[in-house]
Amino acid sequence: MSTFGAGQALLAVLVWLGMVIAISFIEAPLKFTAPGVTLAIGLGIGRKVFRALNSVEGVLGVVAVVGLVQMARSDVAYPAAITVAVAVAIACLVAQVVGVRPALTRRSNEVLAGDGTKAEDKRSTAHYYYVGFEVVKVVALIVAGVMLLVHG
Repeated sequence: MSTFGAGQALLAVLVWLGMVIAISFIEAPLKFTAPGVTLAIGLGIGRKVFRALNSVEGVLGVVAVVGLVQMARSDVAYPAAITVAVAVAIACLVAQVVGVRPALTRRSNEVLAGDGTKAEDKRSTAHYYYVGFEVVKVVALIVAGVMLLVHG
């Protein structure tokens, strides 16, 4: 039995979940309500924060997969839902980094080139896709975490 693998996967999934909730759903929206934070400043900060978050998410995804591999090599049968949930979370991260973030970067470059106060500097639709993937990722990480707690 690989309780170490299950523990490793659980730790990675729960840390990942906490980081996404803290940054995407708490820090990101709140920074724009702080006094003196313009759209341009908020975007500049956001680009750095999300680049770092996505990098750490990638590492945590790898750690979770290594734990899942250790679990698969054990003599205990684990529900496939754990692997599927982690795979969904990783797929969401890849879609965000490869599919959505380039559009967000182009848009923020446009805003940062100006003063960030024009009507055309408002939120792009790419943000909605990014947030949609974040919601799916959070649900997948919750499912993986619960399944690991119950069966790990």
